[in-house]
Amino acid sequence: MALFGSKEKKNTRSKKIRPTVLRTQNVAQELLALAKSYEIKVDTIDFNILEVQTYTRMNDGTKETEWEEISSDEIYELDDATALLNAQFQIKQMYEIEFFTKITQNNPFENFRVAVGANATKCKVYLSIKEGSSLSYSSRFEKDLKKHINKSKVRAGILINIFDEMLGEVVSKLIAHARVEENVTYKKNETILIGQSYEPTLTINDNLILHYDKEEETDEHKKKDYASRGFIKAVQKDEVLIEYVKAQLGKAGRNCRGEFMAPKEIEEKFTPTFAVDDTIREEDNPKNIEYIANENGYVVFEENIYGIKTDVDMGEISFKTTGNIISGLDSDVTVNVSEKDAVKDAIGMGMEVEVTEIDIDGNVGSNAKLRALRATISGQTHKTAEARADKLDINVHKGKAYGKNIHITRLEHGVVDGDEVKIAQALGGDIRANEIRIEICASHVKATASRLIEIKKMQGSENTFTIDPLLKKSSQHDLDDNSEKIKELERTLRDIKKDVDKYAKQIKEGTASFNDVKKRLMHYKKSGIKMPESFVKKYKQFQGLQAQLAAKKESYSLNKNELDIAKSKTSVFQSDIMDARIINRGGWKGFNELIFKLIEPPLDISYKPAEGSSGKVFGLVEVDEGEFEIQVIDE
Repeated sequence: MALFGSKEKKNTRSKKIRPTVLRTQNVAQELLALAKSYEIKVDTIDFNILEVQTYTRMNDGTKETEWEEISSDEIYELDDATALLNAQFQIKQMYEIEFFTKITQNNPFENFRVAVGANATKCKVYLSIKEGSSLSYSSRFEKDLKKHINKSKVRAGILINIFDEMLGEVVSKLIAHARVEENVTYKKNETILIGQSYEPTLTINDNLILHYDKEEETDEHKKKDYASRGFIKAVQKDEVLIEYVKAQLGKAGRNCRGEFMAPKEIEEKFTPTFAVDDTIREEDNPKNIEYIANENGYVVFEENIYGIKTDVDMGEISFKTTGNIISGLDSDVTVNVSEKDAVKDAIGMGMEVEVTEIDIDGNVGSNAKLRALRATISGQTHKTAEARADKLDINVHKGKAYGKNIHITRLEHGVVDGDEVKIAQALGGDIRANEIRIEICASHVKATASRLIEIKKMQGSENTFTIDPLLKKSSQHDLDDNSEKIKELERTLRDIKKDVDKYAKQIKEGTASFNDVKKRLMHYKKSGIKMPESFVKKYKQFQGLQAQLAAKKESYSLNKNELDIAKSKTSVFQSDIMDARIINRGGWKGFNELIFKLIEPPLDISYKPAEGSSGKVFGLVEVDEGEFEIQVIDE
């Protein structure tokens, strides 16, 4: 079977067709019919275009009119928008074609591999030259290329000699390039426009776009966050919330096949039926209507009216009811959460909230994250919860709190990091701030401040109170930068000092010789004698050394001043700790430790007040040069 199959395939390839001349409007269809009748492949058949006839007519659909042939001289006059964009105008071409078996020898396009293609609407026709193609000049090549292009066009149903006025110029440029270069090789694919008709403009149907309700684009491989459902649609002033795109009828076109392309009829489905209140303004433009926010807040839609509000009341924030509430710190949104049940969470497990202000009547659950400019938590925070706000008030705190001004009624082994922190009762915990004030201090409290720690009443022990002027990362960063700058300046000064010493030594050793040369030059000048070149050169060299020494001395002075300023900055950091205080208004109980962290030298000075001692205000005192102690001092 395999042998018979191979033989049959060989016979098919060698079968030839009798040269056939046909008149047709559809060359591709005739090629398929011939291939089928001869039982051969289409790509084994070639053809020549013997004659092209172009016909036009006006047909309004009510009465069939006759086609009229136009001459070749009149063809280019057809490229007129008035006629071609008239829906009643029709155009077609008839071709007299000679079909024959393709000859593979002497193919002029064996090395110059080109193809003709069109865009989706068939309104633009391109000549594509494949990478690696080569073109050598030939007097016949221009004629052969035009024939090849026209054959490709009629095979694709594209009219020839219409819409292709630029074809002759394109082919001429290719041939001219080959004539100059003799042999041209294309290093990359090239696409050249060789035909262009009238591209239609698409009809735009109306649409209503809810910009405020758009979901953020996420990575398709990333797991969808179902907790972020957008319960509140936060918006900013002057933000476009809703856009109604008006319907626009497209414009007609005609493609390179001669087909009229009528625009689709308009469909209007989304004409606005809603209203807006005075928090939203409406701007009517030629192509759309925009609904724009007049203020910050979140969008509400009630009784077919859109508006913006800033206050929102809810019972709880949880995965089940609302999901995360993320409106932004600058949204002006204030949230009131009313859940007060001590065994329930007002802010549920794992929830994230970011608003301008929030008041929570109940508890903040595990792994919840809260961010606001102002926040009040009337319940308690779970030990894994986190709250951040410029102004933060918490009743019972067990988690992490960050802010500028923080007030906590009862701290139960939580973490507090702020600028100014006030705690009514501290039952253990880690506190870091510029200033810390504690009404009642129990046990196991670790408080670190840069300026002040004040305790009204001491009830427990095992507490550590530390003054650290570099508590804040910014201060530590500034000191580190300043220290590096001091080291760099000291290195620079050492190098400059070496140069100063070198130039000073050279000048000292050469001064006598310089003065002698100077006297001689003055003598030559007075006597009108030409000065020896060697004397002039020595004189200028010595002057150059003096200039270099002066420049180095000036550089040394500038760097020395900069070093003094840098060292004074370190002194400022050091002086901060001398002004810092630890105050205990009551008596000391049990074991407690006071620590002051020196900067230069880096050293911790420790003091353990005796139980029952009455010292109230403690500061760092320099008892001798470079020796410091923590002592009781006046306020």
